[in-house]
Amino acid sequence: MTRFIHTADWQIGKPYLRVKDEQKRFKLRQERLTAISRIREVTRKQESQFVLIAGDLFDSPTPSSSCITEVLEAIGEMNIPVLVIPGNHDHGALGTVWHTDDFKKYQKQMAPNLMLLLESQPVEIENAVVLPCPLTRNKDNTDPTVWLRNLNWDSISTTKPRIVLAHGGVHEFGGRDYSIDEEAQLGANNLINLNHLPTDEIDYIALGDWHSLKEVSKKAWYSGTPEPDRFDQGENNQRGQVLQIDVSRNQTPEVKTISTGRIKWHNISFRFNSDKDLDRFERKIEELTFGRVSRDLLRVEISGGLSLSGHNRFELLKSDLENKLLRLRIKGECHQVPEVEELEKLTGNIEDPLIAQVASKLQESLNKEEDPDSEQASIMRLALCELYRFTVSG
Repeated sequence: MTRFIHTADWQIGKPYLRVKDEQKRFKLRQERLTAISRIREVTRKQESQFVLIAGDLFDSPTPSSSCITEVLEAIGEMNIPVLVIPGNHDHGALGTVWHTDDFKKYQKQMAPNLMLLLESQPVEIENAVVLPCPLTRNKDNTDPTVWLRNLNWDSISTTKPRIVLAHGGVHEFGGRDYSIDEEAQLGANNLINLNHLPTDEIDYIALGDWHSLKEVSKKAWYSGTPEPDRFDQGENNQRGQVLQIDVSRNQTPEVKTISTGRIKWHNISFRFNSDKDLDRFERKIEELTFGRVSRDLLRVEISGGLSLSGHNRFELLKSDLENKLLRLRIKGECHQVPEVEELEKLTGNIEDPLIAQVASKLQESLNKEEDPDSEQASIMRLALCELYRFTVSG
């Protein structure tokens, strides 16, 4: 039996441009690097014989020299063969990282165990025959596995397991159609048609490109990225793992998921029916993050309404979360719904007649607004909220 680790889409050097804080972007980039050390520990604990990286080791075809050396140092510490193919992000065209003098020099010095597979031809190692399908450009309408259709299978070992290593989108295989998958659409230019492959000749297909775990068939899997890098979209979006594969020639492979991710990406919806729901919202966030700092990203789809004072509290809570989280993304809108006492405090403000006059006109216009969800209505509620905040703080 052969045991190896299947991983993909490390995308080292990913810039995380949507995260505004530079220190937080650095934290996210570093976690992708430290994930390599966690993979190393998995290989040691599980006594894996080698590692397969199914493309996109780097986020760019031209990563910085420091990025290259950090990756090679981490790979070199694995002390077992690590085989990698170029993906669409770090494709193998001339002029890309794989052909530079820096990469060649540092790879020999720091990671002699790294085997770069730039050619579509069988590679026999001690425990398996690897059938690489590298990408030579970012977008290609040619199936990277096409060369396997004409391979002389009698020319390779009949006793070692045969493993295809490929990067791209798969459709209509094993009764499944991923054409509606958002990540599949991103890889629509590098489509792989596994129906054309002689599956009896192949023991496992290690796929990369989609960042979540997917079982295409008993023999074909996407490992997903070892460190999550985006918010989940619906169910079946498991990220932050590698796959341990136990396989023998002409036997169904045994696939085990092993967690390697540290950063948590949360995606929730929350409706505020009253100010009391603010306590429930805080408890929900606490349950998700356990009070961690700079370890979580949160996207919240909000709806409903809060009073003016409740909205003020919500803004303070948002500010606190933005400090503690790596990223906070708010979608939707929580309407400001002034309570009677709040309106009376504004419109009856004898200490500042101007505020009272403005508040009265805003409330009068808001009452006349036919569509409470219109942009104009939102602006008027926001103005009332700001007046209330000014009055309370004063």
